[in-house]
Amino acid sequence: MEQKILIVDDEAHIRMLIEQTLEELEDEEVTFLTADNGEDALEIISSEKPQLVFLDVMMPKMNGMEVCRRVKKELVLDDVYIVLLTAKGQEVDRLKGQEVGADVYMTKPFDPESILQKARTVLGLV
Repeated sequence: MEQKILIVDDEAHIRMLIEQTLEELEDEEVTFLTADNGEDALEIISSEKPQLVFLDVMMPKMNGMEVCRRVKKELVLDDVYIVLLTAKGQEVDRLKGQEVGADVYMTKPFDPESILQKARTVLGLV
């Protein structure tokens, strides 16, 4: 069964870094989708239903918190696993991430190994 990972960040180099980190999953029939703003991300999540989303918080058009809230609370896509990525590591930000339904909250700079491990776990490739 094909699985999909959506990588959402307004900075191209970060999207590329995450994709390179997860590259070895391509052998496991994992497809990568990308978006550079929140609106596009929401459209892709609605239409493609990726199993896993790495979602930047601070983005143009719609921020990651709002995308996450809509996916979890309005579209009720509980089977879409959302990892919020942000430079803000304060506790208040983490709590806000939990409130909008994020499954995991990771701060940048992130450890590539933990991103890969998270993806393997979520997709059941451990």
